[in-house]
Amino acid sequence: MLGASAAELAIDFTVWEHARLSATSDTGGKPVVTRFAPSPTGFLHIGGARTALFNLLFARHHGGKFLLRIEDTDRARSTEPAIAAILDGMRWLGLDWDGDEVYQFARAARHAEVAHAMLAGGHAYKCFATAEELEAMRAEQRANKQPLRYDGRWRDRDESEAPEGAPFVLRLKAPREGSVTIQDQVQGPVTVNNSELDDMVLLRSDGTPTYMLAVVVDDHDMGVTHVIRGDDHLNNAFRQLPIYRAMNAIEGGWDEPVYAHIPLIFNPDGTKMSKRKNAVAVDEYRDDLGLLPEAVSNYLLRLGWGHGDDEIISREQAVEWFDLAGVGRSPSRFDLKKLEHLNGHYIRATDDSRLTGLVAKRLPFELSESQSTLLEAAMPSLKPRAANLNEIADGAMFLFRTRPLELDEGARALLEGEAPTLLFRIHVALDAAGSWDTEALEAAVRTVAGDAGVKLGAVAQPLRAALVGRRTSPGIFDVLALLGREESLARIADQMTKPA
Repeated sequence: MLGASAAELAIDFTVWEHARLSATSDTGGKPVVTRFAPSPTGFLHIGGARTALFNLLFARHHGGKFLLRIEDTDRARSTEPAIAAILDGMRWLGLDWDGDEVYQFARAARHAEVAHAMLAGGHAYKCFATAEELEAMRAEQRANKQPLRYDGRWRDRDESEAPEGAPFVLRLKAPREGSVTIQDQVQGPVTVNNSELDDMVLLRSDGTPTYMLAVVVDDHDMGVTHVIRGDDHLNNAFRQLPIYRAMNAIEGGWDEPVYAHIPLIFNPDGTKMSKRKNAVAVDEYRDDLGLLPEAVSNYLLRLGWGHGDDEIISREQAVEWFDLAGVGRSPSRFDLKKLEHLNGHYIRATDDSRLTGLVAKRLPFELSESQSTLLEAAMPSLKPRAANLNEIADGAMFLFRTRPLELDEGARALLEGEAPTLLFRIHVALDAAGSWDTEALEAAVRTVAGDAGVKLGAVAQPLRAALVGRRTSPGIFDVLALLGREESLARIADQMTKPA
């Protein structure tokens, strides 16, 4: 029934069955065309990004086109910043659409043209019911515990019965008998009885088109062959199909698309994904969490779709392997830790020069050329244990700190007791080192540890505290090599005490 979830919709094969086109089937000789159609009322949602990705991959897999439509008909909520955020997020994720984006609001005249063609062809009618009449109708339905739907009171009346000059809407003359079955490429066959569909509004009283009409007209005019979208739109398909069929009867050529409604993304606890429990905007994953686009794309691909046991999947492989048969019917659960683990893999595989540019933007100051060179030199030491760019930026700060270092609580604890005199011995040994490379530096520090009768860690920990001002850092000998002889010895000197 309409209003139910995809899982609750009945499965049947009766009367008005929607002709099935398999995911790899013939589309009447037409090339595959998919589309992503976000509403610019806010950010690019991470679930929308996955929908766009699936549309892109399906189109590319079949050598077709992937189009972008901005559904900006809600003029009160659609904003230019939101449009910019959507385009920016898609470009960041490499979701490159074909041609120019289409703006739905600019096509309002075309939508109205189709509505009037349906009126002339007997598939739509004028409804003069007032707002007060419709509210009374709904109140009666609520009182009788009936579904809230238009009762068709103007469906068969002559418009001459309406007061002269009375405002009206155009309504679809929806079929009332039988049922409709959609062979959904993800959900399987789904059936709705036509008695559950009311005569929805096509044109409002001010002549503006409704969402349902605009979507169908735009999909037809853009040549969309496959509608791949969230399963929260599954009910919409049953409302939109009568428009296709009416226009096909009027002028022909209005082929119905293949539908594929993909499950939504949930939080780990099974609740609907929301900002309270997870970042939901694509730009948050880039700007706030410091993730790489290829990691986010890879994770979204695997969120509800699979190819055997493969986890790391390049865009080229995704295009080659993607099909709708691999999309599951159950909602996917978003796991940020898994995403960050995957991001760590991509960080380790990323060119150091690219990482340097990305990390530099996260530092609280602009790097000089020499500092940028130093950061890139440090990247092999910084990136192995990092899960995101923020961790790399934080770990790199020791390279640029000024003396005397401000020590955190953990570093201060490591520099208590005998640590300052041990640092003096380390300073002497390092100052005497013939070369300043990791092998020579390690040999010198090990000698100090051996002479002091302690393990290497007992020497390395206070040395780390003196060099970076905290308990953690890349390997201590890498830190020494990166800082260089003069800076390293000066930082040690700031914290050491000469034995009595």
